Amino acid sequence: MAIPDFQSFFYPVLKYSSEHNEISLNEIREFLTEYFSLTEEDKAERVPSGTQTKFDNRINWTKSYFSKAKLIENTKRSHFKITDRGRNFLTNFSDYISINDLKAIREFREFNEGTSLTDEQNTTIAKTIPTIETKTPLESLEESYQFIKRELASELLEKIRENSWQFFEDLVIDLMIKMGYGGSRNKAGESIKRTNDEGIDGIINEDKLGLDVIYLQAKMWKEETSIGRPEIQKFVGALHGQRAKKGVFITTSSFAKTAVDYVKSIDPKVILIDGETLTNLMIEYNVGVAPIETYQIKKIDLDYFE
Repeated sequence: MAIPDFQSFFYPVLKYSSEHNEISLNEIREFLTEYFSLTEEDKAERVPSGTQTKFDNRINWTKSYFSKAKLIENTKRSHFKITDRGRNFLTNFSDYISINDLKAIREFREFNEGTSLTDEQNTTIAKTIPTIETKTPLESLEESYQFIKRELASELLEKIRENSWQFFEDLVIDLMIKMGYGGSRNKAGESIKRTNDEGIDGIINEDKLGLDVIYLQAKMWKEETSIGRPEIQKFVGALHGQRAKKGVFITTSSFAKTAVDYVKSIDPKVILIDGETLTNLMIEYNVGVAPIETYQIKKIDLDYFE
């Protein structure tokens, strides 16, 4: 048989998860092979781009959707377990779960739509029936691209937090170089100084000639912890001590409004890069990511026909 549609994976994966304390992706593959009575030929069927099998693609996206809805949680590499929310959610279904069912969960819907919703909006949408598609193909394609980009950014941030602070500082250097600062990797490696001097983690040339420098602060903080004004004030004080005019403060978490407002009213110039901005820049400049497919949208060339 052909590989079942994407949503058909939802119920059996969540049901199987509820019957085990912890499971691996390999166990899920074996279970679904038997559940859907798939042959090796079936599982070898690939997505149109040829970069991945449909079977693995749908398993990975199922896991991703469940993770965003907080129905499961990662335990270690390629392993996860069902959450209490996941168990409660499962009791509402006997054989099939759809994307619209997942949209009843606030966290999933906010991730899917890329916005935060009010309680009133949350209640209204949760009561709606499956919607009729009203988007043009181009609009749907763009929304799909943005969705995949948000998922990639989320995965990037998770990977960064799994590594050491030394890795994070090297990542910051690589990103700054890709953005055009510091010249070559070797030159940047020479110019970067891990000073740890009064709140300054590094110094990098603003241009290839080294006509000006930028002072860096890199903080690997937990997602739930935001950086407030006091931390930024320490960094600014360090800049004043060096008579520096420019600084970049990069973190894996976020900045409180007090910190954002503070840097708008000071001299030197300080740029704040939070976890979301950091991962978007990594995607834009291909740091820690690699393209797997490129699509070109074309239109009629009217000049040719005239």
